[in-house]
Amino acid sequence: MQQATNTILMIRPAAFRLNEETAVNNYYQTTSEVLKNKDSNKLAQQEFDDLVQKLKDAGIDVVIFNDDGSLDTPDSIFPNNWVSFHENGDVA
Repeated sequence: MQQATNTILMIRPAAFRLNEETAVNNYYQTTSEVLKNKDSNKLAQQEFDDLVQKLKDAGIDVVIFNDDGSLDTPDSIFPNNWVSFHENGDVA
């Protein structure tokens, strides 16, 4: 089986912000008086695009999935389920 260790999957944010539901018990999520939700998403998209470019410049293939902005998924850039890509093109 051929490995694809030079390829990563990233999810481009569409509605990134503090997740009110998980922030109550997640030490790393804090509210910001400075950033509003739309500003958080815009900043996250810029950081995402900058990182993708740096990875590509380093020779890493980046597969990008665009988040669906119509859904309320503030932390969807952090996929929490496993995924595997197979040599024959199957994705599980």
